[in-house]
Amino acid sequence: MVCSALRRVAHMHVYLVRKASSVSKGHHHHQALGSRPAASEFAARRAPGSVVELLGKSYPQDDYSNLSQKVLSRVGRNLHNQQHHPLWLIKERVKEHFYKQYVGRFGTPMFSVYDDLSPVVTTWQNFDSLLIPPDHPSRKKGDNYYLNGNHMLRAHTSAHQWDLLHAGLDAFLVVGDVYRRDQIDSQHYPVFHQLEGVRLFSKHELFAGIKDGESLQLFEQSSRSAYKQETHTMEATKLIEFDLKQTLIRLVTHIFGDAGAQDRIGWAFGLGLERLAMILYDIPDIRLFWSEDERFLKQFRVSDINQKVKFQPLSKYPAVINDISFWLPSENYTENDFYDLVRTVGGDLVEKVDLIDKFEHPKTHKTSHCYRITYRHMERTLSQREVGRIHQAVQEAAVQLLGVEGRF
Repeated sequence: MVCSALRRVAHMHVYLVRKASSVSKGHHHHQALGSRPAASEFAARRAPGSVVELLGKSYPQDDYSNLSQKVLSRVGRNLHNQQHHPLWLIKERVKEHFYKQYVGRFGTPMFSVYDDLSPVVTTWQNFDSLLIPPDHPSRKKGDNYYLNGNHMLRAHTSAHQWDLLHAGLDAFLVVGDVYRRDQIDSQHYPVFHQLEGVRLFSKHELFAGIKDGESLQLFEQSSRSAYKQETHTMEATKLIEFDLKQTLIRLVTHIFGDAGAQDRIGWAFGLGLERLAMILYDIPDIRLFWSEDERFLKQFRVSDINQKVKFQPLSKYPAVINDISFWLPSENYTENDFYDLVRTVGGDLVEKVDLIDKFEHPKTHKTSHCYRITYRHMERTLSQREVGRIHQAVQEAAVQLLGVEGRF
């Protein structure tokens, strides 16, 4: 059952930490791929010299800026720190597990926890510090939220690894909200929450208790650059893999029941808190985590964070479905631009958006997309008239801001 639970926790990323011994912190100018400057107008409308005020700081806007007002409104909510919120419960259960399972020499917790780091990071922190090349597709504007060419909302909690490792930490958890442009359905939202664990081992720590361990090495006899360590030895790699696997198995068992490192190496993992909570509490729609409906929130006010909770669905109100079709512009259209536009105009009334048809005209070679938009309020019934006004606004915004040619 533990293995089954591990497989069900989607979007978990696991990797060995191979930190550079010395990484230059110069800014690598990144390339924005597949972007359309006009599309960000529907977000935080940009004018020459305009700025975005966020968390007490000002950020000048430029051609990279693509933050929507919808996403900006979520910054600072910090659901993972709201007592008795389901994401807070998951975070506290993970913290409890690590505090009990991993104790330092003086009886204090081995892992420190950072759950209030600002989600605004530099592009260097989000990409370059993790050795992500300047032309890597993960930097695309179509997939990320940029304040400007130098600052963005973090796409992962790994954006803080370099700073924490170079502060001398070797075992820590980072919890926070992360931001990615994505499709629209019950499993995806532009803001979600990650919990990341990192642990480093010295040679002595890794091989302690291993027969003839004093003769084993962390690294092969190969060259080390300013950006990368030498190759890990097979013995070190196998031990790190085993330790990480055991760490995750113990963590999943605890939650679900039996169901820059110089001369050190280590592991790191990342978990999506929403995915864990949806599995553990039977929460069917990711939008519910943002609900302020007392009928939702009161179900998680428990005296014991380990108490079993099975979400009792609110009354499921009927969906209102509308289609939209249009000819794509000749260049610079991305589906995530359209999804972001729909989220901005329709907000959380939009349950999902499906691309149901693609068509290429045999003579003009123009491409047409048809999307089916499902509208559903979580707390009341929507009328077709109410939805019709929203849907018309989506159509008008798509023409004006994405440059599409409507077929409606």
